[in-house]
Amino acid sequence: MHIRLIRHGTTAGNAARRYVGISDEPLCPEGRAAAEQKEKDLSLSRVYVSPLTRARQTAAILFPHAEQIVVENLHEMDFGAFEGRTADEMENDPVYRAWVDDLCRGVCPGGESQADFHARVGAAFAETLQKAQGDLTFVVHGGVIMSILWQFAEPKKDFYDWVVQNLSGYEADASIQNGTIVLKNVRRLP
Repeated sequence: MHIRLIRHGTTAGNAARRYVGISDEPLCPEGRAAAEQKEKDLSLSRVYVSPLTRARQTAAILFPHAEQIVVENLHEMDFGAFEGRTADEMENDPVYRAWVDDLCRGVCPGGESQADFHARVGAAFAETLQKAQGDLTFVVHGGVIMSILWQFAEPKKDFYDWVVQNLSGYEADASIQNGTIVLKNVRRLP
């Protein structure tokens, strides 16, 4: 099975370098224009998407004839009190500094921990792969893509090695071996 993992287009929050997790931001005009410039896949019949508007808008532009299958738990991390703010705005916030100093693994106040985020994303991805047949295309979020690759790609890499820009992504060959999902031959999409 071949999979594609594509990050949504740019939002106003992305452009301002804000933590945009569960905020349901649409694409900004520049993000929509950039998506419109990408090559369209008119043959794709089904695309798996996050429930958030920015992912659904991107999928509609890139795959205009595809049915969108919403996977509820493939939304971005809940950044809680950090949501909508920039690192510069929080540079003197001791709670934020402690979170960053712990490599962002702890719980965001009022939000998720990285461990909870990985568990949610991993379970949703695994369930989707087990139910679906054939090649799969996902339009989701940067953190979701990083989490999927960190959990399932071989060879293993650090979570932050999988950073992905807007409208970029990865493709891989997916298999289920002894009940475990394995992603091999991971490569950046052109």
